[in-house]
Amino acid sequence: MPIITLPDGNNIDFPNKVTGLEVAEKISKSLAKQAMVISVDGELKDLEHLIEKDCSVKIFTSKNPEGLETIRHDTAHILAMAVQELFPGTQVTIGPVIENGFYYDFARKDPFTEDDLAKIENKMKEIVDRDEITKREVWDRNKAIDHFKKKGEIYKAELIEAIPENEDVSIYFHGDWHDLCRGPHLSSTGKIGKYFKLMKVSGAYWRGDSNNEMLQRIYGTSWASQKDLDEHLKRIEEAEKRDHRKLGKEMDLFHFREESPGSVFWHERGWALFQKLINYMRGRQDAAGYKEVNTPEILDRQLWEKSGHWEKYGENMYTSETPDEKVFAIKPMNCPGHIQVFNQGLKSYRDLPLRITEFGKVHRYEPSGALHGLLRVRAFTQDDAHIFCAEDQITSECLNVTNLILDIYKDLGFENVILKYADRPEIRVGDDEVWDKAEASLLEAVKASKLEYSINKGEGAFYGPKIEFVLRDAIGRDWQCGTLQVDLNLPGRLDASYVDKDGTKKVPVMLHRALFGSLERFIGILIENYAGKFPFWISPLQTMVIPISEEFNDYAIEVSKKIKDAGISSAVDIKNNNLNYKIRDHSLAKIPLLLICGKKEVDSNSVTIRRLDSNKQENMDIVSFLKTFSALNKASSN
Repeated sequence: MPIITLPDGNNIDFPNKVTGLEVAEKISKSLAKQAMVISVDGELKDLEHLIEKDCSVKIFTSKNPEGLETIRHDTAHILAMAVQELFPGTQVTIGPVIENGFYYDFARKDPFTEDDLAKIENKMKEIVDRDEITKREVWDRNKAIDHFKKKGEIYKAELIEAIPENEDVSIYFHGDWHDLCRGPHLSSTGKIGKYFKLMKVSGAYWRGDSNNEMLQRIYGTSWASQKDLDEHLKRIEEAEKRDHRKLGKEMDLFHFREESPGSVFWHERGWALFQKLINYMRGRQDAAGYKEVNTPEILDRQLWEKSGHWEKYGENMYTSETPDEKVFAIKPMNCPGHIQVFNQGLKSYRDLPLRITEFGKVHRYEPSGALHGLLRVRAFTQDDAHIFCAEDQITSECLNVTNLILDIYKDLGFENVILKYADRPEIRVGDDEVWDKAEASLLEAVKASKLEYSINKGEGAFYGPKIEFVLRDAIGRDWQCGTLQVDLNLPGRLDASYVDKDGTKKVPVMLHRALFGSLERFIGILIENYAGKFPFWISPLQTMVIPISEEFNDYAIEVSKKIKDAGISSAVDIKNNNLNYKIRDHSLAKIPLLLICGKKEVDSNSVTIRRLDSNKQENMDIVSFLKTFSALNKASSN
């Protein structure tokens, strides 16, 4: 006689064993129709799962993340089922749920084509219409291995062989088609709906190992409604328009080359944007009491071993051995160097908090397949800072950092920020009392921000808790950028200390802080957020002066000089192209203001302004122009 406890605390008694679907029906008929999966004492189960004892039960619909994930999991199975119906002899391997969708890897001699994707998608809809019943069976491990080997499914058999010998194997059937899977799944293929689309085909190594066979991976997306699917496809279309790699080329900002994979070749305008962000950040940090330093890019291996980075990051560090057989590493992060700066000279409690910052170039090896424009590189610049403080200063410093980060994001157009707070992991260093203080301080800072936040239980670093700052951009995508971490470990490992009020030596607490994180990545995010149309104050080139004919070149050059003298970036286009071509060219490059000069402008000492994305023109005398846009430049960058 199981007693079912619902999320609201109410109990439902059943005289006999009961399925999840029967529990839903007891609550309401409409809920039973919408139900996708249940959780039993926190573990997800099918609706047909038999409940035999007292437990807590939650019921999930397509409106819940758990329900939507199950829809996507089922759609992955239906994809594999459709492929094998259309292309007999194709082997299925693995097909997990991923963000916004799913994929499935196939072993097939002939490559899938775009036409094949359309056929597969239509076959998937047929399977949905057939409304095949889904059921779960538990098989003996050896039986499962023999079964899939006889079917010619050698990859599936290999997966089962990796399961411990004493464990049973879960097999899910959709009609006659079946697959190895833990589940849970929907009760039939008709429950999936037809709100899915196959997106692309790519190559993928079996089990992610480049020494293994190359498989074909089909990606898809699946949603709870046509509206959700349409909105997702629109977001993808918009994201493609905003792709920073495409815009970076159009705007002449940067490029990449195979001679230095994962490293940016900055062009003049891209570097101007880079420096504008650094100068803005430098001013904000200076006002907040940070001291800017610069530390070596190459450090002795022994320092990295002592800090613990060699063990954790060694395989992703670039190293060099000198003729005297010493091994050096290019720094993957700045913190050990900052501790060396702190350690120079005796420090007392009066010196704390000491805030050290650096725009430090770091290098980390990333696999070639993981590189992605500015968003995933091997060489990047961190706006890194480390705050050395006493335990009783943790709270105030965390609040200061949080407020600074949020204020800077607001200046740059990101007001929708989500915080993720991670507390102590099971394996950690430091006393629990210090952890208590560190966690309480960070959580207080999170709450004081009055922003939405989530708690990632046990996901802190081994040396301390952390906050991640997640930005939501103009088309609803989330980007994890800034971090704030409390470090109870590294200062002691590298012998950092200060003299306290009572004359004793103490190890400082170290706060790791990054606002942009990687400047390269943040610029990529900025480009995509604004679709290249930056706010005037951070635009890499703010004005382009265009004479309508060669006769007015001298006036255009003179105007551009006055603009630059006023602190506004400017260039002149005196190339031998017609006016319409120049306007199209510089509009594509996303220059905010095009200043047209002809006889009328020369006679009135003015310019005709054409703003980006506007066909309207306005005439303004030079003095008024400089006053208006100099003020805008300064006001926005303060």
